[in-house]
Amino acid sequence: MVEEAFGLRIEERLTVVASRDPSSGRAIERVFREEYGRLIATLVRRFGDIDLAEDAAGEALVAALEKWPGSGVPPNPGGWLTTTAANRAIDRLRREKLRDTKHRQAAEMYDDTPHGSTGPFDPGEDERLRLMFTCCHPALAPEARIALTLRLLGGLTVPEIAQAFLVPEATMGQRITRAKKKIAAAKIPYRVPEAADLPGRVATVLAVLFLVFNEGYLATGDGEPVRTELTAEAIRLARILHQLMPDEPEVTGLLALLLLTEARREARVRGGELVRLDDQDRGGWDRELIAEGHELVRRCLAINRPGRYQILAAINAVHTDAPTADTTDWSQVAALYDQLARLDPSPVVALNRAVAVAELDGPEVALAQVDGLVATAPVLASYHAFHATRADLLRRLGRSAEAREAYDAALAVCDNTAERAYLTRRRGELV
Repeated sequence: MVEEAFGLRIEERLTVVASRDPSSGRAIERVFREEYGRLIATLVRRFGDIDLAEDAAGEALVAALEKWPGSGVPPNPGGWLTTTAANRAIDRLRREKLRDTKHRQAAEMYDDTPHGSTGPFDPGEDERLRLMFTCCHPALAPEARIALTLRLLGGLTVPEIAQAFLVPEATMGQRITRAKKKIAAAKIPYRVPEAADLPGRVATVLAVLFLVFNEGYLATGDGEPVRTELTAEAIRLARILHQLMPDEPEVTGLLALLLLTEARREARVRGGELVRLDDQDRGGWDRELIAEGHELVRRCLAINRPGRYQILAAINAVHTDAPTADTTDWSQVAALYDQLARLDPSPVVALNRAVAVAELDGPEVALAQVDGLVATAPVLASYHAFHATRADLLRRLGRSAEAREAYDAALAVCDNTAERAYLTRRRGELV
């Protein structure tokens, strides 16, 4: 039901609204994206039922689509949506004579118990962090934890999540449905874990934040190429986690990684087209975020317990430390990818390492490494960055016909509008 409300039905209505009033349509869609996670978390806190929260949120969003184009977006759209959704949920519970039962279930799920002196974070301050740990409970399968959190906290639709996981939409829909049923059946509590349990639970939360950030930083679909509400939400929650676990280096590493990546956002898209790192105007980078990110990386180095996010942050620190593209220390980048490959021997890590190899040993050596990857990791055939990397290496080698085919392959599986514009232009420049 909620996918009818939040997915197809709302997207169809947004299209109609946008065709009549583009400004109003964009404003409503932006509010939906920004407020959805907060709305769901508040409703789950109040009613203790994820399905009811989603249904009520969907009804509130449909009501907004019917009302706001005429009356305008209210001064406090989040409050309007919350009040409307809560009223819809209460009306439904009254009709079904389940109000007392649902409020009792909510009280059972909610826990106000302090969680020790792990930092200055007050667990009562933010409902979204509670919901995130609920979605990331060990009783759920790892892929379900991430998918459910992207759905409930990030407000991503099932098609967007399916694209992120490279699985069919039906499979992702079933995965999310099963996860919600598991939470209800197992009575998984709506709370931040005890301090002693946090280290074992935090890895999945970090993975969720990383995926939410990436979806915002290089958004799928035909909308805006960058969804700043998702990158901002990922950073905000990462800061809260860092306050909660200041001595956990991977938490520090993830926050550093997000900040150093976010620092380059304004320079990444120009005229609707993606701008490669080497071509970005470094004067447009956010130096305050870079300074903060570098300081966090130094803290990780002092702890000396390297992990995936710390190494990725260190790689970004090398890039953001270089005053020009030509002064990038590619040998250090390659060495960091070597270290990362020992922790995470994935084809994506190997692909990114090949980019550094191209700068150190030339495009021919790098292309041989890239071409060798797909034999052992066929999933790369549906990964646009694989084809885009091949296309660039082939272009540099003067193999224009092969480069054109690689650009075509990248465009066939690339959903980001700015990246598609970049790939299309580069393909057109081939002789």
